[in-house]
Amino acid sequence: MKVLLPGGAGYIGSHTCVELINAGHEAVILDNFSNSCAEAVARIEEITGKKIPLYNADACDPEAVEKVFSENKIDAVIHFAGYKAVGESCEKPLMYYRNNLDSALTVLEAMKRHGVSNFIFSSSATVYGTPESVPLVETMPTGSPTNPYGRTKLMLEQILTDAAAADNNLSVVLLRYFNPIGAHESGRIGEDPNGIPNNLMPYITQVAAGRLPRLGVFGNDYPTPDGTGIRDYIHVVDLAKGHVKALDYAAEHKGSEIFNLGTGTGYSVLDIVNAFIKVNKVDIPYDIKPRRAGDIAECFADPAKAEKVLGWKAEKSLEDMCYDSWNWQSKNKNGYKS
Repeated sequence: MKVLLPGGAGYIGSHTCVELINAGHEAVILDNFSNSCAEAVARIEEITGKKIPLYNADACDPEAVEKVFSENKIDAVIHFAGYKAVGESCEKPLMYYRNNLDSALTVLEAMKRHGVSNFIFSSSATVYGTPESVPLVETMPTGSPTNPYGRTKLMLEQILTDAAAADNNLSVVLLRYFNPIGAHESGRIGEDPNGIPNNLMPYITQVAAGRLPRLGVFGNDYPTPDGTGIRDYIHVVDLAKGHVKALDYAAEHKGSEIFNLGTGTGYSVLDIVNAFIKVNKVDIPYDIKPRRAGDIAECFADPAKAEKVLGWKAEKSLEDMCYDSWNWQSKNKNGYKS
């Protein structure tokens, strides 16, 4: 299949692009590089040996999106385009609602005009809100997400579910990510956030690389074994392979379906820090700071449905995640600008 990846130059998009090509699919990338870099696409081509059509444009721009569909026979869309920083979404909610909703709606409208019926959406575990219990199962009611970023994901899940109910040809797969970390084993592509990282692992790797002086651990008074927040960390390559499985599923089914993509294991912030130090023999100085707005104590997946229905299961270990994260950062101290 020829697959359009809006936001495909980003962290998850770039790794998914590699796995799609490895599985025999073709990829087309649409990205405005607001939180990514064209160098990532060059390195995807280097890893895969394939030339990838690249459109430097905004997925919110109807004319730009129409051009992509007019110039390519697209069979499916895996939609990554969207802002993703929880803290920033609390500070700039209108920007998040406008961008995240508009980009998906613009692409969906173009799909309808061009008879494209397979849509994979990168949702998030944040749609569960503050869970009453863990692990999180797809049949649990979605809560009230604790930040605007999560609310854009929940709104789009509802929009996509409604669209699939109204269009018998449309196949929608909603993938609820947990916490992707790690990098491609080559060390050529990885997570390269703009500015100060919002997520734990790139902050750790930048401290290890000397780009940042110390890690800030937000809260050590949660009701968890060591007081720090617990999350389900998943290797980005495992996550990327989940998209390939979801694409295969979408091609054979209609309607909408939801899958958790996680490992089913929760690790605390200090678990991650200590594992990184042990695996890579690099010290990570850190300071305990106040809790961060919008954060919850504990969140991890029940990934059984994805294994049963998609035949997908996370395979890489925490040690793999820590090793590959540092392999990427140590070889690319300044990210793609190295």
